[in-house]
Amino acid sequence: MISDFKLNSSVNENYAVIETFGYINNVGGDAIVTEFNKHKDKGVNNFILNLAGTKVVNSIGISFLIEIIEKLNQTDGKLVFTNLDPTIDKTFTIMGLFQFTAKADTVDEAVSNL
Repeated sequence: MISDFKLNSSVNENYAVIETFGYINNVGGDAIVTEFNKHKDKGVNNFILNLAGTKVVNSIGISFLIEIIEKLNQTDGKLVFTNLDPTIDKTFTIMGLFQFTAKADTVDEAVSNL
C-alpha cells in the first residue's frame, strides 16, 4: 500500500519550495495546488517542486501540475522540478513538461535556475 501523501513548504526571498512525500495522484495533486495557490496569493511567482520523496505520479497528478504550469505561464512565473526519480523524469520528458518548466538535480541548483 502506498503511504499517505504529505508535503512541506517554505518561502524564501522570491520563491517557494514545495517538498512532496508520497504518491502524487488526485489527493497529492490537489494538496500541491492548494499549497501553490496559498503562496501565489501572497505574491510568490517562482516555485521549486522538490520530488525527492515521490516515486510515482499518475496522470491525474500530472494534470494538477499542468494547472500550476499554466497559471505560472500567465504571470511569467517559473517552476523548477528537482530531485526527480528517473521514471518521473522520463514521463515528464515524454509529456513535454520541460518545454514550460526547468529541472535540476538539487534544490540549490534549482534556486540558481530561477
